[in-house]
Amino acid sequence: MVMELKTRRIVHAGVIKFPTDEWTAQQLREATPWGKGPNYLIRDRDNKYAKHFSAAAGSIKELNTPYRTPHANGVCERFMGSLRRECMDHTLIHDDKHLRRVVTEYAAYFNRERPHQGIEQRIPDQYDLTRSKPMRGQVTSKAILGGLHHSYSCTMYLN
Repeated sequence: MVMELKTRRIVHAGVIKFPTDEWTAQQLREATPWGKGPNYLIRDRDNKYAKHFSAAAGSIKELNTPYRTPHANGVCERFMGSLRRECMDHTLIHDDKHLRRVVTEYAAYFNRERPHQGIEQRIPDQYDLTRSKPMRGQVTSKAILGGLHHSYSCTMYLN
């Protein structure tokens, strides 16, 4: 999982049973196409971040969290907890393909619909937009993840 720190936006989410150094390096390349990427990358000291991963990082400065300190990468750990509590604990996963589809749909919901307390109840994909006027009118609901979550919208603005 690759996330922008300021906006809490999920940039890339990959799923595999047994991640390797080569696989994580490929995920980093997919998350940072054409050399566009962050200045810093926070990661733990797992073996899946070895020489292939560091080579793929290129000019990105890698910051290793201290050993056994998940709070050092709290934003990522918070997302993983939200993914588990809000999605995986309520979904029976059939196979790898189903897991990828569920994680992809949750990440889209997380970026496009879900307000985040850590960024003042903003939505990551709308982080830079100015706040709109209060809404009034017909409210519609769209089911996400088979009704596990919902997206709400309003048809008109208050004058």
